[in-house]
Amino acid sequence: MKVLLTGANGYIGRRLKQRLLEENISLRMLVRNPKSMDPTLDAELVEGNTFDIASLEVALEGVDVAYYLIHSLQQANYKELDRLSAENFLDVAIKQGVKRIIYLGGLGVKEQASEHLLSRIETGEILSSRPNEIETIWVRAGVIIGSGSASFEIIRHLTEKLPIMVTPKWVTTLAQPIGVDDVISYLNASKDLQNSDNLIVDIGSEVMTYREMMINCAEALGLRRWIIPLPILTIKLSSYWLNLFTPVPYTVAQSLIEGLSSEVVIQNDHAKEYFPQIKPLPFGQAVKQAIKEMQENQVFSRWSDAGGGKDMWQENYRNDPSSSILLDRQSLPLDGVSKESLYRTFCSIGGKEGWFAYDWLWEIRGWMDKMIGGAGLNRGRRDSCELRIGESVDFWRVEDLVPNERLLLYAQMKVPGKAWLEFKITDDELVQTAYFYPRGLLGRFYWYLLTPLHYLVFRNMIQAILKRAEE
Repeated sequence: MKVLLTGANGYIGRRLKQRLLEENISLRMLVRNPKSMDPTLDAELVEGNTFDIASLEVALEGVDVAYYLIHSLQQANYKELDRLSAENFLDVAIKQGVKRIIYLGGLGVKEQASEHLLSRIETGEILSSRPNEIETIWVRAGVIIGSGSASFEIIRHLTEKLPIMVTPKWVTTLAQPIGVDDVISYLNASKDLQNSDNLIVDIGSEVMTYREMMINCAEALGLRRWIIPLPILTIKLSSYWLNLFTPVPYTVAQSLIEGLSSEVVIQNDHAKEYFPQIKPLPFGQAVKQAIKEMQENQVFSRWSDAGGGKDMWQENYRNDPSSSILLDRQSLPLDGVSKESLYRTFCSIGGKEGWFAYDWLWEIRGWMDKMIGGAGLNRGRRDSCELRIGESVDFWRVEDLVPNERLLLYAQMKVPGKAWLEFKITDDELVQTAYFYPRGLLGRFYWYLLTPLHYLVFRNMIQAILKRAEE
């Protein structure tokens, strides 16, 4: 069997990729940035996307089963982009003789669905629209619980930070959460299903309200929480609330909150009928498993990974700091410190380790970012030591990694321009450079206003990195 996986760098895609690699199949992945993939993986890479027909034809050639894990949520015209992407994928898959498409969408019914959920439903309808030419298995899940998932991160952060929660009335909405490992099991099993017709498979565990989820999550964390629903809290106020206390930025929070007002429960029994071997974990066990992975530093993927199923943070990865016109460059001699030690040290930056100098200033910058709808520092990092291209580090994204030589971070905080932070090891010195490409007069004013702080922070940062590497 030859399988194509799209969205391989996303939250679900990374985990499904590992499951597929464990099986004796020929795996191909369509990716925007091949550098973001481990070169040692036993898989074929095709660079491109679903809007580039030529690359799509190459990716789908000779494929038996194609996974569609793509969404353009954070684009202003995401509905049009989702529609075009699905239509392109369907047309080329049929042209190339693909036998089956497997799509992961969301639970919900049209009459009650938000705009975001309606777009997900429309994508499924497009991919299923030509049953005489190609078979589509449409797996539908609601709240996905797992370490690094957006849903779990929101529930966990609210539960941990707020002993008493004043919440909107949507906390009484019914949903059927499901553990991420069970989602992967359904998706993986779908490729082997002996079936010749289109199929919609709704998956989930027990029916719960969002209030019950937060109470159960608190119990798993060993906490006691009180929740007071108020009908006066609007979607906009709720979105600001989530933005302030969780890692998600305002625009993402708004899309998620809009979807919380409608029930997301199973509409069919096809999961039990066609996949009786899969027994979904109860909500409480899924939460405990997610917490265990976090405590053991075993978070495999996160919602903010670049190129994810929801594509929340994707920018043009070819952004080049050489285009910047303002910079702050600091350098220090290595003085016998090994390149390996230096590389490990600056690759541990962010998250719980902090930024090596003036962490309180970084915290202030994080809160400022939150106040204007950004992600702030809440995202942290997936792993305290290891980095990979495309993942988030606080309000930065890893743009490039060259072992024992270079780390390039791209700023995802709200700034009037584009910013990068680079650490580079030459033969005899460590060079640290902050690049900035300002947007108009405001961008230049922003840079020059912060220049004294930049000198203080960045000079102390490079000194602290070298000292820690030496130790």
